Amino acid sequence: MITTPLPAGSLRATSLNASRRADDLSAVAESEVDLLVVGGGVIGAGVALDAAARGLAVALVEAEDLACGTSRWSSKLIQTDLTTGDLGPAREQAVERGVLMTRTAPHLVRTLPRLVPLHDSVSRGNELLLSTALRAGDALRRAARTPSSALPAPRRIPAAEALALVPGLRSAGLRGGLLSFDGQLIDDARLVVALARTAAGFGARILTRVRAESLDRDGVDAVDERSGSPLRIRARSVVNATGVWAGRLAPEVRLRAARGVHLVIDADAAGLAGTAVFAPPLMLLPQPDGRAYLGSTEEEVLPLVPDSTSTRESDVDTLLASANEVLGEPLRREHVLGSFAGLRAIPEKRRTFRRPAVQTSPEGVVTVIGSGLTTYRRAAADAVDSAIEASGMPAGPSRTSAVALVGAARRDQLSDIEATARLVGKYGTEAVRVAALSELDPDLADPVAPGLTAAEVLWAVRHEGALDVDDVLDRRSRLGLDPRAREAALPAVAEVVDRALEGVWA
Repeated sequence: MITTPLPAGSLRATSLNASRRADDLSAVAESEVDLLVVGGGVIGAGVALDAAARGLAVALVEAEDLACGTSRWSSKLIQTDLTTGDLGPAREQAVERGVLMTRTAPHLVRTLPRLVPLHDSVSRGNELLLSTALRAGDALRRAARTPSSALPAPRRIPAAEALALVPGLRSAGLRGGLLSFDGQLIDDARLVVALARTAAGFGARILTRVRAESLDRDGVDAVDERSGSPLRIRARSVVNATGVWAGRLAPEVRLRAARGVHLVIDADAAGLAGTAVFAPPLMLLPQPDGRAYLGSTEEEVLPLVPDSTSTRESDVDTLLASANEVLGEPLRREHVLGSFAGLRAIPEKRRTFRRPAVQTSPEGVVTVIGSGLTTYRRAAADAVDSAIEASGMPAGPSRTSAVALVGAARRDQLSDIEATARLVGKYGTEAVRVAALSELDPDLADPVAPGLTAAEVLWAVRHEGALDVDDVLDRRSRLGLDPRAREAALPAVAEVVDRALEGVWA
């Protein structure tokens, strides 16, 4: 049985809400913390958990909400990448993927089948290279002790099976496919929230809507965005985990962006739901909500500028044209629901960066530049190690590889939880508690939007740190990814949020 150590495993200890935020704000204004984290993304939340699990007094400040920023449109892949030919990063990714899928968050990661279609355009030589890479990746999976029940071994499949997995493939010239498996987060925002809540269970103070204006080795000058009040948070060490914009608070950190463009596709309408398609450099990634992301494995390296996340018409045309080379029915503009450019920070003087980077300024401020979702835990541990070294604080080694996040259970136990599959996929073992809210108050069982009940909105406000309707729509439920669905859901969700904040449900 996977369990989170108490008190981090208790609901009371892990609950984030407006009342706890107020108490934590007062506490950090009156005392010094051991480690202060700036940034509430996956790396920042990971740093807070790693440090708190070592017994350090921790505070995290985030200008907006948990999981804001580029993770909103992440591909959510938990993968081993062998495209660079560098086994070091790939080995680390395989280990971290196994940790997520078997120990810390198996409830949040699903097994994703990935198909490389073998059309006539793929030579026999390239097929051999691709097959060799997949076998090498499977060897890393075995070395990381990730069971085949979670990630089956890759294999070559005939054309008929490939078409059964992806009916939208072009059948002409298809001689088969290479089928492999990887991990994919059902929702990366839920991973960030789970990390933050588990950190809170170890005593970390998680403060959203607190904007850091400047930082130094002794703390941060910040503003409470809800009240407008300035505050100084004193700390023995400071970790800057603000992602691609880390240089705004630490000018000595010079970064560029690795930029990858993706289209959001209506997968159901296009007949592409189910299995991911990889036709290098093209990738088509299905999502659990009926959408799919169409993108390229190739990244453009460019300076960080305000419009880095915008997309160009030429990007859209190029991706659609590439996809239509492997599809039977062409993707058209009407299948495109939206587009986005995901950013990954890399040091200015490097062309690519696959391993997490940790830099310590002469003043002792630690900046961590992550390399993606898969290795967030490794990046966080390295950052905390550097902060401990820079400040001279006594603390033991990282222990987060064995700390299960809130809601975690073994994969074979998840099906035994007495709640709907949708709730279990979202909340893990806590699905029972969410369902119980509806049983205690039948009004909470009512849907306020497709795939979202009033009970889930109440849970988000009471336990997951949602402070307003935007937090619920855009991060806790992801309804906000579809502007039309967001607009339709807004009035009903806002009413429940307001009632929850007012304490109508005691």
